[in-house]
Amino acid sequence: MHPARSVPRGTVPAVTAALLAVAFAAGCGPQPEEEAAGRPSASSCAAGGLDTEVSGKLTVATDEPAYEPWFEDGRPANGRGFESAVAYAVAKRLGYDEGDVAWRTVPFNKAFAPGEKTFDFDINQVSISDERRKAVDFSSGYYDVRQAVVAMKDSRAAGATGIADLRRVRLGAQVGTTSLDHIDDVVRPTRAPAAYAKNDQAKSALRNGQVDAVVVDLPTAFYITGAEVTDARIVGQFENRGGTPEQFGLVLDKGSALTPCVTDAVDALREDGTLAALEKRWLSDAVDVPVLR
Repeated sequence: MHPARSVPRGTVPAVTAALLAVAFAAGCGPQPEEEAAGRPSASSCAAGGLDTEVSGKLTVATDEPAYEPWFEDGRPANGRGFESAVAYAVAKRLGYDEGDVAWRTVPFNKAFAPGEKTFDFDINQVSISDERRKAVDFSSGYYDVRQAVVAMKDSRAAGATGIADLRRVRLGAQVGTTSLDHIDDVVRPTRAPAAYAKNDQAKSALRNGQVDAVVVDLPTAFYITGAEVTDARIVGQFENRGGTPEQFGLVLDKGSALTPCVTDAVDALREDGTLAALEKRWLSDAVDVPVLR
């Protein structure tokens, strides 16, 4: 490091004034508090200013198979299904055309596991939680979700009207999900729940009588009972724990420079009614589903 060059005392005010004048002329004066805290400016959140996984592209990840009603026909890139539509809406807010969005397959649990990511953001019904925030970043929530119980119509779980009725039945859910957390933390059954790597396995176990009921998010419950296991019914939905809604968020690498931009995009889509419109189009109404207490 070179020593600072000394300046004659009488010239300090003049030098300072000159430096300040240059700084303000260059736009380097005091910045708004948000930008001073490291928040990207609007221009840096445009497509040309984003440091993405692949230059000029926005890489979006989800699991395979891609289930309805979140995706349609198992093809995330077709823009159909709630999460596919949300992904493209976020991309558009960030300045990317449909052709600039590249999809990548990432298993559900790997999306929020520690380690560097191979995507710009992941969209796969991942609930925001403090525990997961230790390993990844989340955008603000793009969907408020409740968990629901699905049982075969002739199952002993089908007549449950409250949480206590579920404690002695055989329950199952996908591993690593808040659905499984609800079984452990809310129902607290007398026997350990069955944990499955994929929802398809949980549905097969339900259909084959290996479990009395499965817990899934409510839109998935509607799809299961309406299109996949039609002799099953939705027993009920759980209340939000602690009065705070469970939310799905977009998953980003821990400390990603994209997080503020993606969050701003999600917030804008909520504020202008886009998320509500997409929810109305792609997801079922939950009004008539009883609440399990």
